[in-house]
Amino acid sequence: MKKSGFLKTILVAIIFTCNLHANGQQGKEATGEFKVMFYNLENLFDPFDDSLKDDNEFLPTGIRGWTWKKFERKLQNTSKVIITAGGWRPPEIAGFCEVENRFALIQLLKRTPLEPFGYQIVHHESPDARGIDVGLIYRPDRFTLLCHRAIPVIFEGDSVATTRDILYVKGLVPNRDTLHIFVNHWPSKYGGAAATIPRRKDAALTLKRVTDSIAGVNPEALIVITGDFNDQPTDESLAIHLHARYGTTDTTGYYLYNLMQELMGKWDVGSNKFREEWSIIDQFIVSSALLKRTSGLRLSEKRAEIFRVPFLIEEDLNFNGTKPYRTYNGPAYQGGFSDHLPILLHLRY
Repeated sequence: MKKSGFLKTILVAIIFTCNLHANGQQGKEATGEFKVMFYNLENLFDPFDDSLKDDNEFLPTGIRGWTWKKFERKLQNTSKVIITAGGWRPPEIAGFCEVENRFALIQLLKRTPLEPFGYQIVHHESPDARGIDVGLIYRPDRFTLLCHRAIPVIFEGDSVATTRDILYVKGLVPNRDTLHIFVNHWPSKYGGAAATIPRRKDAALTLKRVTDSIAGVNPEALIVITGDFNDQPTDESLAIHLHARYGTTDTTGYYLYNLMQELMGKWDVGSNKFREEWSIIDQFIVSSALLKRTSGLRLSEKRAEIFRVPFLIEEDLNFNGTKPYRTYNGPAYQGGFSDHLPILLHLRY
C-alpha cells in the first residue's frame, strides 16, 4: 500500500471508528483541575529476553547487567516521580516513551504505590528495532477512554527503517468535554542531527495530517500533543512541518501552539542535557481551541512546566550547573531516575 493510501486509512479509522463527539454538551456544572504528564523513562526494560527485539543490552548477561532488582528500583523511582508531580493528587493522565512493553507498565502500576489509584494502560507494540514503545496511563475515575490508535510513521523513500508509532487517545474529562491526546517519540539524532532531519520531518507530517483531519471535522477540537520530539520548538520539524506556532496567539482559525518555547534560552533550564547544553525536546503543543478557551476544559494559569525537583537532578561536575539524575551515567549504573525531566500540562474545567 502506498504511503498516502495507508495514512488515509488511518485517518478514516480515527474519524469514523472513534465516532467524534461534540465538546461540552453536558456536565457543565463540573469544576476542577486536570493534569497531563509526559515522561521519557530512559529505558524502562524488563530483564527478560525477547527474541523478537534487540533487548540484549538490558539482560542480566548484557552490558548493562540489568537485573530484576534494578528493574524494581526503576519502577519505584518512576512511581515516586508520578506521585510527586501530581501534588495532592496524581496526574489524571501520564504519557511515556522508552517503555519496552505492556508488562513493564503493568509492573509499574501493580508493584508500586501507584496501585491504589487504579490507573489503566493504553499501549501498542511498535516496530522500533530496539523494542521501545510509547504508552499512556490514565485514571478511569477522571478520564473516560473512548478509543485509541497506533499511528505508524513511514519514512519517505525508505520501506525498511522503522520507528515508534504515534499513540492517539481520545476520551472524556469530568465535565464531559472530549480531549484528543497524541503521545510521540520522534526519531533521534543518532547518526547525525542533519542526516536525521528528514525522519523527524516525516513524523511531523504524519502527525499534522491526523490533527488537521480532526480539526477539519471539528475546528473546536481540544487537542494535546506531547512527547519527546528530539527537536526544540524552533526547529524545522516542529515550527515548519508541524506548523506549531509560538509567541503570537491572536491569529484566527484553527492552529497548533507550542507552550514550551517561552521556556527556551534560560540558563540551566531544560528537559534534557547533552554535555553543557540543556534543551527542551519534551513538549506540550495544543490546539488553538484549547489555548483560547475561557470556559469548559481550558488551560490553567500555570499552563505547562518542566517538573524539576531536587531529587531528579544532581550537580554537573563536568559541564557546570546541574543535570538530570540518570539511571545510567554512560555505562555506569547509578540508580537514578531518567536522563529527561518530566513535563506537566495544567488544565482546568
